[in-house]
Order: sequence, then C-alpha cells, then structure tokens
Amino acid sequence: MTKEENEKRLEHLRGIVSNLPGKPGSYQYYDKEGTIIYVGKAKNLKNRVSSYFHKEVDRYKTKVLVSKIWDITYTVVNTEEDALLLENNLIKKYQPKYNILLKDGKTYPSIVITKEYYPRIFKTRVINKKFGTYYGPFSHIGTMYALLDIIKKVYKPRTCRLPLTEEGIRQKRYSPCLDYHIKNCYGACIGKQSHEEYMKNIEQAREILKGNTREVQKMLFEEMQKLAEELRFEEAEEIKRKYILLDNFCSKSEVVSHTINDVDVFTVTDDENIAFVNYIHVTNGNINQAFTFEFKKKLHENEDEILPVAIMQIREKLGSKSKEIIVAHDIELPLDGITLTIPQRGDKKKLLELSEMNGKQYRFDRLKQAEKLNPEQKAVRLMKEIQEALKLPKMPYQIECFDNSNISGTDAVAACVVFKKMKPSKKDYRKYNIKTVVGPDDYASMKEVVRRRYSRLIEEEQPLPDLIITDGGKGQMEVVREVIEDELHIDIPIAGLAKDDRHRTNELLYGFPPKVIGMKTDSELFRLLTHIQDEVHRFAITFHRDKRSKHALHSELDDIKGIGPKTKEALMKAFKTVKKMRESDVESLAEVVGRQKAELLREYFDSKKQ
Repeated sequence: MTKEENEKRLEHLRGIVSNLPGKPGSYQYYDKEGTIIYVGKAKNLKNRVSSYFHKEVDRYKTKVLVSKIWDITYTVVNTEEDALLLENNLIKKYQPKYNILLKDGKTYPSIVITKEYYPRIFKTRVINKKFGTYYGPFSHIGTMYALLDIIKKVYKPRTCRLPLTEEGIRQKRYSPCLDYHIKNCYGACIGKQSHEEYMKNIEQAREILKGNTREVQKMLFEEMQKLAEELRFEEAEEIKRKYILLDNFCSKSEVVSHTINDVDVFTVTDDENIAFVNYIHVTNGNINQAFTFEFKKKLHENEDEILPVAIMQIREKLGSKSKEIIVAHDIELPLDGITLTIPQRGDKKKLLELSEMNGKQYRFDRLKQAEKLNPEQKAVRLMKEIQEALKLPKMPYQIECFDNSNISGTDAVAACVVFKKMKPSKKDYRKYNIKTVVGPDDYASMKEVVRRRYSRLIEEEQPLPDLIITDGGKGQMEVVREVIEDELHIDIPIAGLAKDDRHRTNELLYGFPPKVIGMKTDSELFRLLTHIQDEVHRFAITFHRDKRSKHALHSELDDIKGIGPKTKEALMKAFKTVKKMRESDVESLAEVVGRQKAELLREYFDSKKQ
C-alpha cells in the first residue's frame, strides 16, 4: 500500500469515526476485500472506535488491526447489555480474524422451565423449544443466578431428574433426595406437594422470569427489613444484593427474545432523493444481521412504492428465506408463503423501533458526511427545517434579529444582526442609538429601531428579510408586528425566542397569538436559533459598553486643560480606556499626542494618586 493510498484510507475512516453517535452498539471492521475482521461492542460508539485511531495507541496488535481496516459499519442498540449480546451473535456468525474473547462458539446461558409433568427450572446454554420454555439469554451471570436462587428459595421446585408421573407417585416408585431432607424441596415425588400447588408455583416463577417481579421484590424488601430489625445485618445485606440484581433484571434485553425466530424486519427512513431501508434479521431469538441500504428515488416514489421493491432486492441479495416479515404498516408484497406482521406492542414492536432508530441514525451520518464536503447543503437543510416548523411560504434565506441594551434607560442602544444562509453576514449588522425614547422602555425602543430599519430598506428598495426573530417573548413580538403590519404594511414572518425564570432560552414562539413551536431544545436547529439570539445580544452589549466607555473617557479628559477634542479622539482610539492611559508612561503617551501633552496627562494622572 502506497503512502497516498494509506492517507486516503485513513481520511475515509476518520470521516466515519467523526460522525459516529455517542450511543451503545456494536461496530464491525472490514479489510480491503470487504471481509469482517473484527467485531466489537461499546457503551459509547464514538469514544470506543475513535480510541483505535489515537496516535498514542502503542499496542502492537492494535496497530496491526488498524492497518488492516478499510471500512467501518455499526449497529445502534438501546443498552450496553444489548451491545454485548449483539457482539456475541455477530462473532459467532462471521468468525472475525481478530476476535478472540467470544469466538469459542459458546452462547450466553438462559433459564429453562421444562415441559415435564413436574417441570424443572435450571440454567442451560442449549436451546431446544421442544424441551421447554426459555428465558434470557443473560449476559450478566450474576442476575441469572440471583433469579434462580430467588425462585429456589420462594418456590422450592424439584432439582432431581426423576421422570415423575402421577401414577409413579401414587405407586410410591420414587424416594426423596437430599433437597427434601434439608427443606429445599416440598417432596412432590412422594406426594407431599400436590400437582396443582406445584404448577401454581411454576406459573408464578414464569412471571418472575418475564419481569413481573413486583410481588417478589415486596417479599424481599419485607424480609430485608425483618433481618435488619433482628440485627442480622450480613443476611440483610445478602437479601439487598439479590433485590438490586432482580431490579436490574426487570428491564430485559430488547435485542434478544427467544419468542422470535427467523424473521426479517424492514423500515424506511425517507429523504428527498434517497430512501434509507434498514434491515434486521433475527434467527433463534438473536440478531445476526443488520444493514441499511440506500435506494435512489427515480420518480419521487413514496414509502409504499419503495418498501416492496426494497424487501425483494435485499432478501435476494442476502439470501433470506424467512417466512415472517415485520413492517410498520400494511404493504402489497408479491411473495407467496410470507406472513406480514405489523406489531402494535411487545418484542416485535421493539425490534421495529430498533430498526427505525438505526435507519434514522444512518441517514443522519450520511447527511453529516455530505455536509462536510458541501457546507451549503447543511444550510439548505436547516432553512428547510425552519420553513417546515413555522410553515413559512419560502425558505428563510435572510434572518434578522433585534435586541436592546441600556442601564436604567441611560446610553440606550439597539442592534440588528443579519444571517444569510444560516451564517452571520457581519457587513450587514447595524447599530442604533435610541433617539425618541426617554427612560427604560424596551418596547418603545424596539418599535423605533424596527421602524428605522425597515423604512430605510423600503426607501432604498433593498431586499427585506424572510424572517424576523425577536430576543424576547410575546410582548416583543407584538410591538414588532405593530410596526411591520400596521404601520409599514409589509409582510415579514415574526418569531420570538422566550426565556424561562432562570433566563435560559427554552421556547420558540410563532404566529399571532403566539404559540409554542414543538422543537427539542438540544436539536441542531434550536441551537442555531439561540446562537443568533446570543450573537445579537453580544453585538448590542458590546456597542452599549463602548458607548459608556466613550462617555466616561470624555468626562474625565474634559478636566485636563490643554487636551482638546481631537486629542481626546486620538487618545480614545489608541488606549480605549482611561485606566490604560493612567498605566502608561510619558513615552507611550507621547507616541500618540506628542511630548508636551503627554507630560500634561502624566502630571494630571499623578496628581490624582495623591
């Protein structure tokens, strides 16, 4: 591999890594031939994968692995536990060259309740649905043993392998084992526990394994309190440990469920010119394939037109023979012998949601990559988002935002910032000294500035903005509307950014009367709008501060005989503040105003120290 090829390879990989989500998941590394050479898991995909490409990585084997990577894919899941299970499934399927920890073909253990006349409950790594009902698998072995221990303690199911039958018990063919004698079993084998009572206990155990643990948790809590009251703290601590482990089990894995076998899951994430179709394949309760494919639209096809074609092509490409396909809504699918499932709840619904999440994440990543190559694309996307959120007649190419600044009405100023294509256009920024308002009146000041701004644009036949944003709530929006609509009779959409009690921007308002626009405060669009708000606030505050400093400077220099207006202007331009002048020596002052005036200044400042 030449140096140029290697640089191109690393640039491609860094591009993928920079766009990885900070979510749990499994990642896969591919070599030059497209073969999976490593499968890993991560609590945070971005942090974990990027760690392989740090310069300080010094492990030889890691360096060798990185040198072989030509591409990276990943699958997002909901929890770190799900990521571990998915990693195990993919390693068993692809047997990657650089994986060693989970490559032994073993599976995570499950708990089985057998189909015997008197069912047994125990752990197993072998799944055979004819033998019993399986719960798990468990990636956290401690949780599994805690469950078995709790079930054994509460219900005392048999552990022997005797082929118990009703007739055999009646004829006393069986002898009790040690568990009966140490009171870990009720002795169903010798008729000491009825079949009805035994099966009632088994059904309750099933509920525990399904996650319906409220009653068991209540029992454990009461026992824990009782032991603590009896000062049996070590035993109470052990019960507390089991309680916590059981609590952790309540949210069972959303990736794996033994009730789901050999199914395909398809979802579509739509974009303007491309449809992203996510595919998940589940075999024996385990996800072993997860891909997102891109389908370029030819004639602006909708989801109902795209999905049937995508399903047929993807199944043919990957050789899927699954007889059940899970989708979000009904579609026409010309495949014989296939069951189309549209789940409304349960494990299959969760799989569908997982597929949708991966499709959306893939689209987001692709969009980010494209925007890095073409920044204009990002601006267009954000302008479209604002247009859709506010239902504007056109994309807001030019956005303007206003803010006032004063201290108790003195030195009142205002500012207007202009954003074009979602970027600040600083040459179009404007500062305003408030001329017609006396005292602190933000509404009247806003009216004056908006009137001056747009009267001038109309007079000069300059383009008007596509959206005005006020740095304030409903009141500011209303005074802007009065000027725009009632006085100037022009049509410009007006939005407002409102703050909460802690002075944090938390709402986007639009319309009259203003209504809150549903938008996540951590979304990229909301962050951009608050950036516009922060920018106009910064611009107004800076202007106000400069004006105050200028007045303060003039007032003090007015006391010095021999220092005229032009000298004051020169000093203000060079030193900005009186403090800096006061700290300067004669030579520094002389460079600006000459030796004679510099000595006057120095003499004045020194006299003030005395």
